[in-house]
Amino acid sequence: MTNSPPTDLLFHHNSTLTTHPTTVLTIVPFSSLPSPDQSLFKSPPTNAYVLTFPSTIFHPQGGGQPSDEGHISLTSSPSTTFSVISARHSATNPSQVLHLGHSPSSPPNNPPIAKLSPSEPPFSPGDKVTQQINAQLREYYSRLHTAGHVLGSAVRHLLESQIENFDELKASHFPDSAACEFRGLIEGKWKGPIQEKVDEFLAAKMPVEIDWWDESDFQREGLERLIPRDEDGNIVKPETNGGRGGKWRVVRIVGAEVYPCGGTHVERTDLCGEVNVRKIGRSKGCSRVSYSVAAAAASE
Repeated sequence: MTNSPPTDLLFHHNSTLTTHPTTVLTIVPFSSLPSPDQSLFKSPPTNAYVLTFPSTIFHPQGGGQPSDEGHISLTSSPSTTFSVISARHSATNPSQVLHLGHSPSSPPNNPPIAKLSPSEPPFSPGDKVTQQINAQLREYYSRLHTAGHVLGSAVRHLLESQIENFDELKASHFPDSAACEFRGLIEGKWKGPIQEKVDEFLAAKMPVEIDWWDESDFQREGLERLIPRDEDGNIVKPETNGGRGGKWRVVRIVGAEVYPCGGTHVERTDLCGEVNVRKIGRSKGCSRVSYSVAAAAASE
């Protein structure tokens, strides 16, 4: 599978797509994957298969965001369905997305699917299929991810000048571990002001815009610190960091901050719904501010 072409990440350009017609490039048993790729997936189901496509609407786990879930159906026989339970960037070919799942399955509100032998591949290379993601789950993950950037923006606006060597480090946007980490010690007394600033940014209904930048764009905006780099300080080339055409994907919360980001987002900050700052933890010169979002987004 290392020779397969890069997967076109459609959600990078339109994260509202929930269905997408495409063609199966490869389908192999999970057991046939190279060991580095097998290690990406925890507890795969018995007789799991891994599919690749020329393009996908499934956001693979990464950048702090969980994988999309959904199913794949055969265009000529929609009842033949494959459940996608995880998508990941290949370890042996990082530009390729691996879709792990199993068959048979019955998606909600659909007729029973065609019966297949548990060991029989549901599709063949070249088959025309339709991808469909779990739209409700995607919306939840998008709100979590945008809320994380809102929280990061709020903390920076409040504390950048208050804490020596302050910086944003990394974030998790998983439902059970959503948090942003910062360099510097943030005292507990800041929890209330951070919540107030988050609420302010949400109420302002700030637009969330997607753009593509090269180094000169970061320099023009005075944001050289945001140019993606590896642990040794070397610039991570856009094509190995989810970029296209020599540019990085960036997310701008208008009126707040800019973030290099490959994740999915809601269109305005208020669409995150209720965001709660849960607690502030401190360890080894760094702080971790955890948060949660309401199960259902606020109405527009």
